[in-house]
Amino acid sequence: MDNSHNNPDKSPKEDGKKPKSLITSLIITAVIILVFTMVYNMIVSSRYTEATYTQFAQEMEKGNLAEVEIRNDRIIYLTKDQATLPAGQQKAYYTGIPLGADTLALGNQLLDMGVEVVDYPIQEDNSTLLLILYYVVMFGGVFFLMRMITKRMSGDGIMGGMGASKAKVYMEKQTGVTFKDVAGQDEAKESLQEIIDFLHNPQKYADIGAKLPKGALLVGSPGTGKTLLAKAVAGEANVPFFSISGSDFVEMFVGVGASRVRDLFQQAAKVAPCIIFIDEIDAVGRSRDSRYGSNSEQEQTLNQLLGEIDGFDSSKGIVCLAATNRPEILDKALLRPGRFDRRIIVDRPNLQGRLDTLKVHTRKIKLAEDVDLRKIAQATAGAVGADLANLVNEAALRAVRHKRKAVNQEDLMVSFETVIAGTEKKNTVLTDMEKRIVAYHEVGHALVAALENHSQPVSKITIVPHTTGALGYTMQMPEEEKYLHTLQELQTELRTLVGGRAAEEVVFGVQTTGAANDIQRATALAKNMVAQYGMSKALGLMAPGSVSHQYLETQTYLDCSQETAALVDREVQKMLSTALEQVKELLRQHRSLLDEVSLYLLSKETITGEELMTYVNREGETTPAAQETPETSENQESSEA
Repeated sequence: MDNSHNNPDKSPKEDGKKPKSLITSLIITAVIILVFTMVYNMIVSSRYTEATYTQFAQEMEKGNLAEVEIRNDRIIYLTKDQATLPAGQQKAYYTGIPLGADTLALGNQLLDMGVEVVDYPIQEDNSTLLLILYYVVMFGGVFFLMRMITKRMSGDGIMGGMGASKAKVYMEKQTGVTFKDVAGQDEAKESLQEIIDFLHNPQKYADIGAKLPKGALLVGSPGTGKTLLAKAVAGEANVPFFSISGSDFVEMFVGVGASRVRDLFQQAAKVAPCIIFIDEIDAVGRSRDSRYGSNSEQEQTLNQLLGEIDGFDSSKGIVCLAATNRPEILDKALLRPGRFDRRIIVDRPNLQGRLDTLKVHTRKIKLAEDVDLRKIAQATAGAVGADLANLVNEAALRAVRHKRKAVNQEDLMVSFETVIAGTEKKNTVLTDMEKRIVAYHEVGHALVAALENHSQPVSKITIVPHTTGALGYTMQMPEEEKYLHTLQELQTELRTLVGGRAAEEVVFGVQTTGAANDIQRATALAKNMVAQYGMSKALGLMAPGSVSHQYLETQTYLDCSQETAALVDREVQKMLSTALEQVKELLRQHRSLLDEVSLYLLSKETITGEELMTYVNREGETTPAAQETPETSENQESSEA
């Protein structure tokens, strides 16, 4: 393997570049100054007519001189005959200065004769020095400029590196990333392990006649660790790692992207075995579709990339890795066998994967004895590696703010809530009525979850405003991770989401803007149940909805007739209305429990799921918090009214 990338001693080839570029700069500077001097003399010659010094002396004796300009190397004069002519027809003369001539005395003599002397040097010695200084400064300035240009051209290629590849070369010592630093992606690591083994022992595969795929495509949601996995492969294989983003190939000039692709593969061929990693390949590998207009630069770059992948021999140890979160828009030619034919899914980690990821990110964090990472892993269902890394870092920052030397369980849980709902807004002051509405709203969510079957347990209820705009929230923590959801479970989730609005209507007879986010989530869930999951009696198994970008979690769009779309809307509205009426009836049946828990939440602002279940389990019993107060009776009267 060529380790010249990290070798501080320059090779003879590199040492020879400096003298070569220096000589080139000197030659170019000399040529420029020579050409400049010649052009200047030609311009001067075209403006003036050459004469001898004898002719100048004769005109001076005759007193026929009207205007004289004495320069360092010549005398320019205009006779009285020419001065009487119009400006466009005047003809000036120039002549050289004889050696040893006293230009100062000549200028004074002309002034005594009444001749207009435009300019003449005061001291002859200084004029020669100034002339030399002028040429030295001009030579130095031009040389410096040409030196900068030649350095840029030799370092980055023609036009300042426009056609050169911008790939960075990472070695194992620089990345410092191995599979030990990647957790929760066991299946992806197993698929990539074969590539590492091939780079270490290519002969083992050649003996049996096997060929390693030329390219592997890492596909997954943002933050799942695709780039980290690619760096880990380079770290494990201990080979050069060329990393470039797909957008680096795209330029406004046609042909530049294709030139960079060629340059990238040429660099890789020199240091094989190696790994080429193209991040966000969808920027250059988008499907060549003329419906929305063509992009000749993008198409030329893609064609060049396809040609380069076909052209190199995988037995030499060049492996192409690419990453994207939009595989559905990639060109089919890019995914055919022989190119990026192996697709490696980098999915969201499961419970064990999240636990392993938390262990990796807390390796250098000082943890208190009460820390239980499994509970954090259970609470963060659906989180990716980047989310967990952010959570751990926020917990460490919180511990420092509270002047602790170790991160405890509270830091981790508060950081998790910060990621979900933002930090607490201490300056937001709600009126008493607003606090009561928020309390009943959140307890409405919590009671539906506590009283219904197939629901996730409530872990926390708060009415403290947060920076995300939430005036309060109800947190549910699943007991186990599920990959399939039944119709009953989704209906329970739907009723839980509308529980806040139902509580507002049952207790206060009003509708507030606080249920906006709940309604949006409930509408999206009902729409998926109808348009994707086939859980509507009106549509049956028909699925008119689809997701455009699976790994970006975009909303469902309908690909159907207007009549079917209208039917979907009616079914969604029917589901939401039914859920709302069911929850309102449930809350009316448990009105005393709703009042008790809401009053308790108003007094404490934040309660746990265990405190909620204490009230639910002893419903019907008399408690200090359940005793009727003037506010409670007033609320009941207003709701009955």
